[in-house]
Amino acid sequence: MAARLKLRFPKRFRTALVAFAVLLIAAAAWAKTGVEGPIPNESGLVELYVTGGVFMHPILLCSVLGLAIILERLYYFAKARTDTRRLMGELLHVLQDQGFEPAQRMLHSKRGPIAAVLHSGLLRAKKGPEAVEKAIETAASIQTAGLERGLIWLATVANIAPLLGFLGTVSGMIHAFEAIAAAEEVSAKLVATGIYEALITTAAGLIVAIPVQTAHNYFVSRIDKFVIDMEESGAELIDALATYSRQWETFLSTLKPPSAPIPR
Repeated sequence: MAARLKLRFPKRFRTALVAFAVLLIAAAAWAKTGVEGPIPNESGLVELYVTGGVFMHPILLCSVLGLAIILERLYYFAKARTDTRRLMGELLHVLQDQGFEPAQRMLHSKRGPIAAVLHSGLLRAKKGPEAVEKAIETAASIQTAGLERGLIWLATVANIAPLLGFLGTVSGMIHAFEAIAAAEEVSAKLVATGIYEALITTAAGLIVAIPVQTAHNYFVSRIDKFVIDMEESGAELIDALATYSRQWETFLSTLKPPSAPIPR
């Protein structure tokens, strides 16, 4: 049941990463050739990229990876979005009027983690409330894992990008002081140029890390909302099944023929 959402994305995700990797290689090659020749005035970003040094390459890779994961997660959450109140209303209506099998088919036709969790619980309805509760917990764990897929990479990018920027700054400062030591006359322009080149990587790392961390926090809040909805809808389903079972048993007891009097 959990695979209904999960199997739809990995192939597209890999294709997107390959495309971004090709663009990354092309950009790096263009930047490298730009060092050898004059850089046009309109290519200020390329000039900053080249000036930042070798650590701009892993920072660019982090930005591409973060952007790809963010776009994939936005698409995933858009497809998984569910009106829980409306879904539960439809489910309880079908369950009361038509029974278990139509309710299972109705849930199977719906997409999203909420419907998948409820469908897993409803499949165990005939085995009792404990089996339903266990099935719901298992399905909720699987769906939560699907919702959290890729977030560890977002957190990694958010942590590594500024560190790469700081490392690039340290490397740039080392080269700047090396140039100062080798120069016969130290000028303010020479010092300012070295510091300018060194600070580019710090700015680039922070520019990558801030939106990626913001997106990570947003996705975590969405996952928390999904988890709460799964718990509430699962508890509501268990209560509805218990009420339905009691009503069904009462109805069956009214159909039993009266017991024959015991002969004396």
